[in-house]
Amino acid sequence: MSRSVLLIGSSSPIGRAIAEAFARTGDRVVGVCLDDSTDPALTENLPLDVSTPQGADEAVRRTVERLGGLDVLVLAAAVMAPAAAHRAAPDDWYRAIDNTLHAAFFPARAALPLLPPGGSIVAVSSVNATLAAPWLPGYSAAKAAVEGLVRQLALDYGGRGIRVNAVAPGMIGNADLPQVTEGYPLGRVGRPADVAEAVLYLAAADFVTGAVLPVDGGLSIASPAAFLRPDLRERLRHTQAARD
Repeated sequence: MSRSVLLIGSSSPIGRAIAEAFARTGDRVVGVCLDDSTDPALTENLPLDVSTPQGADEAVRRTVERLGGLDVLVLAAAVMAPAAAHRAAPDDWYRAIDNTLHAAFFPARAALPLLPPGGSIVAVSSVNATLAAPWLPGYSAAKAAVEGLVRQLALDYGGRGIRVNAVAPGMIGNADLPQVTEGYPLGRVGRPADVAEAVLYLAAADFVTGAVLPVDGGLSIASPAAFLRPDLRERLRHTQAARD
């Protein structure tokens, strides 16, 4: 049975992969981003700013009008503004919070009264919600807040049969370089499709709510000592070679 999906953050590589994953299953997807880019996987793309209550309300209203209802809300918008905290411009901080946390809360706020029992919200968080990376104060704080919001909404709306979960990707892209991939037990960084498949799973998992699913190739379970100490790195390489 086809589902009606609202995807916030549809123009990013992860957003496009999520749209394609839902489209392959026969679902109809309305996307939202800050520009008017189009994607063949989308039924429609709305160039709206959902970091405001007005923009979020309009996105949900127009999605329901176009698709006849709403079954799944995916919250994948985010902005990075790398800078040390003492050098971060206030506007960069506000932009990270607005386009990451507020762009999750206000669409969820607008969608929750309309989601049916069995409806689902899936947020895209990040390993940076729990693992610090250099110079990302706004992004890390916003992603940590998104995970807190996920747990709160899962508790508050579970009685209505609405599930709320998140995925937490590691590095996503094409940086399969030795100095990068050594920190990943699976030996590579993630791809947008890896995140999309996890989102698809959580959107359909009937007895999973309030969960944050790592999609990070094992990054978040690895001790830094295993990769920072040359002797341990060499031991790991030999172990992997013996298994091969």
